[in-house]
Amino acid sequence: MGEYVIKLPDVGEGVAEAELVEWHVRVGDLVREDMVLAAVMTDKATVEIPSPVDGEIIWLGGEIGQVIAIGSPIIRLKIEGEGHAPAPESAKPAEAEQPKAEPVKAVPKPEIKAEKPVEKPAVPVVHTPLAAPVTIGAPRAEGDKALASPAVRLRARDAGVDLRQVTGTGPAERITHEDLDTFFARGSQKPVVSGLAPDTSVKEIKVVGLRRKIAEKMAIAKSHIPHITYVEEIDVTSLEELRALLNAKKRADQPKLTLLPFLMRAMVKAIAEQPQLNALYDDDANIIHQHGGVHIGIAAQTPSGLVVPVVKHAEARDLWGCAAEVNLLADAAKTGTATREQLTGSTITITSLGSMGGIVTTPVINYPEVAIIGVNKMMTRPMWDGAAFIPRKMMNLSSSFDHRVIDGWDAAVFIQRIKTLLETPALIFVEG
Repeated sequence: MGEYVIKLPDVGEGVAEAELVEWHVRVGDLVREDMVLAAVMTDKATVEIPSPVDGEIIWLGGEIGQVIAIGSPIIRLKIEGEGHAPAPESAKPAEAEQPKAEPVKAVPKPEIKAEKPVEKPAVPVVHTPLAAPVTIGAPRAEGDKALASPAVRLRARDAGVDLRQVTGTGPAERITHEDLDTFFARGSQKPVVSGLAPDTSVKEIKVVGLRRKIAEKMAIAKSHIPHITYVEEIDVTSLEELRALLNAKKRADQPKLTLLPFLMRAMVKAIAEQPQLNALYDDDANIIHQHGGVHIGIAAQTPSGLVVPVVKHAEARDLWGCAAEVNLLADAAKTGTATREQLTGSTITITSLGSMGGIVTTPVINYPEVAIIGVNKMMTRPMWDGAAFIPRKMMNLSSSFDHRVIDGWDAAVFIQRIKTLLETPALIFVEG
């Protein structure tokens, strides 16, 4: 028998360390080649670390949320033979080079009387019996896939457990081994349903991974930037009529148009008149970096948290080009496959909660940018036209600006220009 050591890989771009955000295995687990063992995060890119060999986990080097230096050992495997398996050249990261592992010479072991079976036992082992029944949430709907690591899925499958019936306590409700232990301990008994009673429980949730990065960035934005928020209502009746017409006439290879491409094109035209809105402020050096290219971040909610994929050079894309890029980035963000290149480089951001957008919001600027445009809910309201009330589709824009760089007057001029373009959408297509 020998040992195989897996080290934290070099993920490139000068990154010296990464945060451990998830273990997919535990000590004692039997793993197969290419099975994902762990996930680490650097910036907003997650890198999965697979096993290069078959073996048994004998050591895990770190706790969730711990920051680990590149090249540090993070996993040790017990393998057959003397540990001469070649180190893998690549793993399966979301966007970077994969982890490299190096074998270690066999370590003398005491005589082993019986070989550990490879197959998991059909009956799960309960590690920690619970003193009282545990209430679980509602089961997932049909077709709603539960989030779990391959090791957890294998264990559940061997035990004949439908993971949709198990409540996950990990990030994004991911199901962990401990969640399975809780499920097995409860057995077939139903969750306890009682009358009104005080709940004195306190759940500690460690802030790690993407949620920690979001928290850090929001704290920096609010502590560094004096926000000014400007709200204006927009009559989008004509815009919605045009959008419906264009979607009805579009080619099969063209994406369906939403409001966002129109807003993006309006922003490009407004920025051409006020380029100071398309900038990054280095407040340490007191330098404003005013960009010629309009790189629009689109704040997107994912199961793991908020990310901001970026439509690069929106000034060089037409309506359909903007829509296609938004769709591509949205899919990448939701599936967790967005690359570092797709998640960085924005110069101004759009944030929208869609149908949940509310009447007014106070968006937080995507530091170190100087402006963010917030889209609120669209609704039909009676509007006075001078002679009678008529139904119009109305929508508010709630936008925030860095008051150190953008004066209130300039912010108002910018939003009023966008308002004019959206209320008279033909102007969006006028060049010059």
